[in-house]
Amino acid sequence: MTEKLVVYDSIFGNTAKIAEAVGEALGAEVRKVDSVTPEYLEGLKILLVGSPTRAFQATPATMTFLKGLKGQLKGVRAGAFDTRIPEEGTNSGFLRFMISLFGYATPKLDKALAQTGAEIVLEATGFAVVDSEGPLAEGELARAQVWAKAILQE
Repeated sequence: MTEKLVVYDSIFGNTAKIAEAVGEALGAEVRKVDSVTPEYLEGLKILLVGSPTRAFQATPATMTFLKGLKGQLKGVRAGAFDTRIPEEGTNSGFLRFMISLFGYATPKLDKALAQTGAEIVLEATGFAVVDSEGPLAEGELARAQVWAKAILQE
């Protein structure tokens, strides 16, 4: 049983690095989404969920995990994060246009988290990757730790 949990999915390892930094900042257990079992949710007080943005969405594994928890996380304080290529960080006009239309994973994560009954107390945020496979932009690990610590002040 853990009180603080960071759940993530990762394709190229960038979201995993952010999740580890977040977990370290909170003193939380960090688990890949496919390794979380119901006992990890018993007694949970804080849950942070992260996913890479893939085709303007969170990964299917992350969304399946959250949808399976519908109504089960009442009283849990939560927040969501993603990794992404920032709109301003791309030279592709087409990609900027698509991002402006479809956005990133965090709004979908926030919506799914809210449906679990969790209280969203951290503003969802995205962490920049330089290219689709990474690496993370400079300073993002430190920024992730600052973001995560804000949940302790709520």
